[in-house]
Amino acid sequence: MFTKILLESTPKRFYWDFGFMLSALLMMSFASLAPSAYAESGFYSLKTALNGSKKDLDFASLKGKVVLIANTASECGYTPQYKGLQNLYETYKDQGLVVIGFPSKSFKQEFDSEDKVKQFCEFRYGVKFPLAKTQDVTGKQASPVFKYLSKQADDKGEVKWNFEKFLVDRQGKEVQRFRSRVEPKDMESHIKKLLAEKTN
Repeated sequence: MFTKILLESTPKRFYWDFGFMLSALLMMSFASLAPSAYAESGFYSLKTALNGSKKDLDFASLKGKVVLIANTASECGYTPQYKGLQNLYETYKDQGLVVIGFPSKSFKQEFDSEDKVKQFCEFRYGVKFPLAKTQDVTGKQASPVFKYLSKQADDKGEVKWNFEKFLVDRQGKEVQRFRSRVEPKDMESHIKKLLAEKTN
């Protein structure tokens, strides 16, 4: 009986004000969670199929690593950059550098056969870093990896040609972009700087 009287005597504005405050608190809570949630659903949520493997590469396994990603092709004027990428991989892999090549036919300069791509890279340039399966890197059919990198890089926009290179820091947040004409060796100072940074 007392509860009924209390409810009847309480102004309706009280309920409206209380509801508004509750909604505002919930919105603030979600806003505070958004950055960390986005980080978890960003770079480390990506996956890619690998050439010569039945298992996908889960980018969550790259946490704490400096990651260098390049869209590659076997019949391009920049194809010799494979050697430079391999040199970086050999030099810095034990310090935390991961290099991943993404063969692509987006610019019509890649072999049709996955086996031929792998053999060419291994025998011609001694490539030992992982290669993804051939995929598009530009346009509507671009792989999720390159859609993400193109939007998050310091130099935003779609990939324009083969051997664009993306350097991702140990937290998976900062993405530096190096266009095709930049030789892998010219990225070395940037790689060393990121390797020297500690993970959170």
